[in-house]
Amino acid sequence: MGATRTPRDRWIEEGLHALAAGGPDAVRVEALAKKLGVTKGGFYGYFADRDALLEAMLDAWERESIDEVIDRVEREGGDPKDKIQRAGMLTFSDDRLLPIDLAVRDWARRDEAVAERLRRVDNRRMALLREMIGTFCSDADEVEARSMLAFCVAIGEHFLAADHGDRTRAQVLARAADLLLNRPRQDHNH
Repeated sequence: MGATRTPRDRWIEEGLHALAAGGPDAVRVEALAKKLGVTKGGFYGYFADRDALLEAMLDAWERESIDEVIDRVEREGGDPKDKIQRAGMLTFSDDRLLPIDLAVRDWARRDEAVAERLRRVDNRRMALLREMIGTFCSDADEVEARSMLAFCVAIGEHFLAADHGDRTRAQVLARAADLLLNRPRQDHNH
């Protein structure tokens, strides 16, 4: 999202903050109005109702976590392995997008329409992974498996509470990326 926000965008942005912090139930018009320092009445100039805001929030999340990530990765170039890693970093290590992503996943368990939306977003992410991994791996089954593993590592690592002995999480993730992307072992300061 650009630096200049329309009042409508500011409602969406505050809504996404609330979603990330407390799930969909935390997205309340009155609370958002207070945060924005405006009256609740102003809300209805931009949205028919709360559901319309939730829909606009999901649109913004999808655009930012897929379209904008893909645009940036293409713009910044590099080989497919670099691109995969950059896409993952932009999507899942970002202190802004990751909490929203995790909140949407949780919400999708209770809301069929959100689950459909998440399926579409995840399918687009998997398509990107398949395309990139397919550039250095020709076995379709292996491409699918590597894509799934890469995706599971990107999301799952945030739920993992385990320690890694004398290795840091970053070192283990870096080595996992080397394995998934078929790169020679790099020295990750172990």
